[in-house]
Amino acid sequence: MSKNDRILVGIPVYNEAAFVTEVLQEVLQYTEDVLVIDDGSTDDTARLLSEQPVKIVRHATNRGYGRSTRDMFQWAREDGYEWLITMDCDLQHEPAAIPLFEERIKEGGVDVISGSRYLLECQDGDMPPADRRQINRLMTHEINSRLGLSLTDAFCGFKAYRVDACVDLVMDVDGYDFPMMFWVQAVAAGLAIDELPVRLIYNDPSRSFGGPLDDHARRLRFYQSTLYEEIIRMSSSLPAGADDGLAIGETTCHG
Repeated sequence: MSKNDRILVGIPVYNEAAFVTEVLQEVLQYTEDVLVIDDGSTDDTARLLSEQPVKIVRHATNRGYGRSTRDMFQWAREDGYEWLITMDCDLQHEPAAIPLFEERIKEGGVDVISGSRYLLECQDGDMPPADRRQINRLMTHEINSRLGLSLTDAFCGFKAYRVDACVDLVMDVDGYDFPMMFWVQAVAAGLAIDELPVRLIYNDPSRSFGGPLDDHARRLRFYQSTLYEEIIRMSSSLPAGADDGLAIGETTCHG
């Protein structure tokens, strides 16, 4: 990163009235370049956002985490930012870690810096529910095995992306399965990936994924379906053997 590189912090929110003011006030201690995607909130989030000196994009209806992330990429490119740091707005990602991402960006040699909640030996706070840990572990292992990566946390939303390297990836999923498509696309594009330890914090173990995805078996099948479909679609650009053992029938198990 050169001294003139610009970094945008992007935060997707959906009904985060309980946290949005606190989170943004802390984020603004580290940067003035903040974009919030209000993904169709129906609570008091919109009013609270209007009181903060941040850029705001509002979806008329809830479009999903993946769509919000894709919108942040597009905004970052159109506004001339070299890097996009994404984080959640539920107090699970500490704004105090933003400078750590900035320091890693300055070191260079990387296109994606992915936060990992499992790199630190000592962690504070509540552990995530068992089903979330299990799905994270299973999917992270499968992503590593099929794509030749060495991730420890495939799902952490606290990330830094080099905009020019990521904005033209062909991603079209709108939901929480976005990371499945992203990792396949990143490997196919030959992006340099690193992980950065972030604290493991879970304030709301009952947090909903929405509808049928609250059933952990369906959620796992949903993630696997997106991963398998994308590996098959991008097979010509992926390491040899990435699609070994994937039957076409396995790609239709959204449930």
